[in-house]
Amino acid sequence: MPNTRALAVAGAAVAALGLSAPAAVAWDTPSNIVALPSVIARGGQLTITVDGCRHGGTATSAAFTMPAKLSPVSGPKETARGTATIRANARPGPYDITVTCNGKSLTKPQAFTVIGGVRGGIGGGSTTGATPTDMAIGGGLVAAALVGGGVFWMRRRAERRI
Repeated sequence: MPNTRALAVAGAAVAALGLSAPAAVAWDTPSNIVALPSVIARGGQLTITVDGCRHGGTATSAAFTMPAKLSPVSGPKETARGTATIRANARPGPYDITVTCNGKSLTKPQAFTVIGGVRGGIGGGSTTGATPTDMAIGGGLVAAALVGGGVFWMRRRAERRI
């Protein structure tokens, strides 16, 4: 029986080595591009993380003001990380990121989405200041307050005479 156990342990070791070998080869090329946040406003900063980028590299996108420099981060996956700034005039929509490191490139389609500004106000209105309707409502409230205050004052005055 000891021979069967030794054979099982040897088989498990060979299987583990066989499964880890492809993963070790995969770290020589960039993989797993992650952009955070995945939805960003124009002018914002985006953090890019890439596995398999041992010596660092660059990340480019049509939405970036300039290519982002990726610096190595210690870890078993040979990760690199960098920060990119989104152009202030970038059009809203999805954008790709292309990473180049170790002499190899990888593109992640639709890695992040740029959102545009919104129009403020009631229903995106473009008028400024008070409208005639606002003035009428405000005037009515002031008149009601004056009438109510006058009635209250007159009742208090009448109570003192009794």
